[in-house]
Amino acid sequence: MEWSFLFFFNSALLGVGLAMDAFSVSMANGLHDPQMSRRRGVQIAGTFGIFQAVMPMTGWVCVHTIVELFSSFEQFIPWIALILLGYIGGKMLIEGIKGEEAEEAAELSAGALFMQGVATSIDALSVGFTISEYGWFMALVCSLIVAAVTFFICEAGLAIGKKFGTELSGKASVLGGVILIGIGLEIFISGIMG
Repeated sequence: MEWSFLFFFNSALLGVGLAMDAFSVSMANGLHDPQMSRRRGVQIAGTFGIFQAVMPMTGWVCVHTIVELFSSFEQFIPWIALILLGYIGGKMLIEGIKGEEAEEAAELSAGALFMQGVATSIDALSVGFTISEYGWFMALVCSLIVAAVTFFICEAGLAIGKKFGTELSGKASVLGGVILIGIGLEIFISGIMG
């Protein structure tokens, strides 16, 4: 492929498609912590953006180096996403049901954010196959466009989640947990069926 408007347009569309899981998780995070600071929101959106850039590049490298290993790993992607999001969502759901939405519980830990980043971007590994005809620099630019699109979409998700989190107050963790579990199931089902 050559540098063209179509390349940038396709990269942006790819970013929108890949960011939908991260958008939903961002909404859940906003629901869980409606008083989240602007700085923390940027950290969360930035983390998702970084993961969405790293995963396609990792897939691209795998296609160009260790294809056999990656193709055998691809079958585990839906399971990994289901386990990670199910764990995080289940924990939020239980906290919400028990009424353990204390101030300290609302803070998303670095480990939980890392797990969310992996779970929502692991399917982007397969994008390395779709961009495998690109040179390394074009693949990098495509990945950076995906990251930028993801960042802004996640910022929107956080804002929406925070708005409704304030209105839903006590049930925000329950709703956020249900959303995360639903996303995990959606990734799992679409990965197994498709």
